[in-house]
Amino acid sequence: MHDQAHIPESIFGMDPLWVAAGIFFFAYTLIMVEKFNRAVIAMLAGATMLLLGIVDQSTAISPEDLNVIGLLIGMMVIVAVASRSGVFQYLAIWSAKKVKAKPWGILVMLSIITAVLSACLDNVTTVLLIVPVTLAITREMEIEPYPFLFAEILFSNIGGTATLIGDPPNILIGSLVPHITFNDFLVHVAPIVPVIMVATFVPLWLVWGRRLTASPEAQARVLAMDERECLKRPRLLKKSLAVLAAVLAGFTIAHPFGIQTATVALTGAAILLLLDNLGRKREDKAHNVHASFGEVEWVTIFFFVGLFVIVHGLENAGALSLLADQVVALTATAETVDEAAGILAISVIWVSAIASTILDNIPFVATMIPTLQSAMDQMAESGTILSQAQQNAVWWSLSLGACLGGNGSLIGASANLITAGIAERQGHPIHFLKFMLHAFPLMLMSVAIASVYVWLRYLN
Repeated sequence: MHDQAHIPESIFGMDPLWVAAGIFFFAYTLIMVEKFNRAVIAMLAGATMLLLGIVDQSTAISPEDLNVIGLLIGMMVIVAVASRSGVFQYLAIWSAKKVKAKPWGILVMLSIITAVLSACLDNVTTVLLIVPVTLAITREMEIEPYPFLFAEILFSNIGGTATLIGDPPNILIGSLVPHITFNDFLVHVAPIVPVIMVATFVPLWLVWGRRLTASPEAQARVLAMDERECLKRPRLLKKSLAVLAAVLAGFTIAHPFGIQTATVALTGAAILLLLDNLGRKREDKAHNVHASFGEVEWVTIFFFVGLFVIVHGLENAGALSLLADQVVALTATAETVDEAAGILAISVIWVSAIASTILDNIPFVATMIPTLQSAMDQMAESGTILSQAQQNAVWWSLSLGACLGGNGSLIGASANLITAGIAERQGHPIHFLKFMLHAFPLMLMSVAIASVYVWLRYLN
């Protein structure tokens, strides 16, 4: 948590907590109604936090936030260069042909691929790779991309829940809770993920499954395409795949050595830019680099910058600590250790889910971890000693709530915003309220399933 000593005792005669909350909810409302660009609103709200002294510039962006921003920029540059090889068009046509160009089959296949890659890599990298493929498929099939992108957002967060590296909240838990390892997530969190995936396909089928149709002409045209013709720059393809493979391997092996994902992604981006410019004329090199950086979703990047400052303002003002303390206080009504463990775990999963719908879940989880650890230590001192399994249930609840809660709104998770940014740039904007109307009930369903799982496996 950040040092709060610099915060003034009052701002215009008001408690900084209420000022910070007011700025947040005003900005959130403007983002929801979509009258102004969300990046502009987030930056103005963040600037207001800074100008009023609620958060200091030196601590407004944390190392965890910088890691997310660096990861996004690095992977966006890699995807921008790789896309010129035609690899995404190739994958789009290949994928569509594998399911005989049936829209529902394409949605299911892309959703499953998204979930698996999100677990193996991370959900931000996954959507950066999958969304261009999806937009290429729907363009060739002449169908609306929104249902496909919506499903991929959901499954990126569901799949990312399964492993330590799949979603930033899990990375924080794995880093800050000493005894939790990569394998622990596979054993304790991953088993419920396939159940949630299957359950999520049911409402998706009811809402869109039977309505997803493509004309026979479009299907025949896609089936007649030769995907190999898309690969017009084989040398660039080889370079891109080599760098991408190295970056993905780096994500897997770098964490134990203390190397952050942003470092890996930015290094990969620099190497690929260098390789892509070998042999070019001086003027072409400058143009090529400018074009690659021009493909970065800067609107989304600056939205993240503003959002991180806003949420750290709330954190400095004490809002996140107050929320965490209220969760812990619920255990005071418990009469037994088992009851206290159940109240704490289930409260954590639901509060984390709702909070992650409206907040950035990285600082929220970073605040919850020491708060929960301190609470369990205090409970032990007072005689309410949770077993190791019960303590772990609290951490699994935090992971499930924060990761699945990201599906509740368009700003609930990084993958959501990246998908929305790419789609908007290609003329397919995803509207905040429309997305939330569809996504929030499905988020509640997934969290309910996760709650039952935690209760039956650890608390019953």
